Amino acid sequence: MSTDDTAITPRAETLPPPAAGDHPALAKALLREARTASLATLDAGTGHPFVSLVTAATDFDGAPILLASRLALHTRNMQADWRVSLLFQRPGKGDPLAHPRLSLSGRATPTAAPHVRGRFLARHPKAALYIDFPDFAFWRVEPLSAHLVAGFGRAPELPGDAVLTSIDGAADLLAGEASAVRHMNEDHAEALNLYATRFGRAASGLWRLAGLDPEGMDLLLEDRGLRVPFPERVTDLAGLRNTLVRMAQEARARTEKGPEMDKGDGAGDGN
Repeated sequence: MSTDDTAITPRAETLPPPAAGDHPALAKALLREARTASLATLDAGTGHPFVSLVTAATDFDGAPILLASRLALHTRNMQADWRVSLLFQRPGKGDPLAHPRLSLSGRATPTAAPHVRGRFLARHPKAALYIDFPDFAFWRVEPLSAHLVAGFGRAPELPGDAVLTSIDGAADLLAGEASAVRHMNEDHAEALNLYATRFGRAASGLWRLAGLDPEGMDLLLEDRGLRVPFPERVTDLAGLRNTLVRMAQEARARTEKGPEMDKGDGAGDGN
């Protein structure tokens, strides 16, 4: 079977379109929030689909990052055939099929980018126990297409680049991302909780910052991830500081005026 890029072609959208921007924003949030995913590879011996559970993080642009042992069957499959699919889903109460999910098809390739280790550990601290074992390596999945289930009658196909974040012109932000994450976690726990509760409509708790990129921040509370977008694109550390300060000020103002300010603001549902 050919592994040419044309083998994965997004199908045309056949359902009524949503409001402009809704689908890509939700798809990006599902990618950024997920800590685990179902990984489908092609068995190197039989060619049959093989599905496994993996831990996942994201690169600066949102591309999934996997940490895999060469002893794992899915690693041997990826070495033989780059075609993979990942299923991300947002957990919640009640019927699991009522919650949004994203199926992403893409190209898996090994990566040794220096920043990947830190971003993965920020999302999976316990991986420090084995991350440096010689049989473990990182894989980046370049999205080629995606299928989003956003709700009843809302299941569009998206091109791969629709779920990614442009990092053009953001070298300063990316170079300082790790230190900014560390600083926020060490010195600004109150602000992180405000971002989560006032912009993400999440429950209060010891939220910590797992990552930053030009479009937003990734927060974690125990096993739950939360995506909080920035009000505007950020490309450098000065802009990041200004944005975080303004967001904290706005969050405090919302808190002082009461929860009614959050009604109908389009924030996440906090499930």
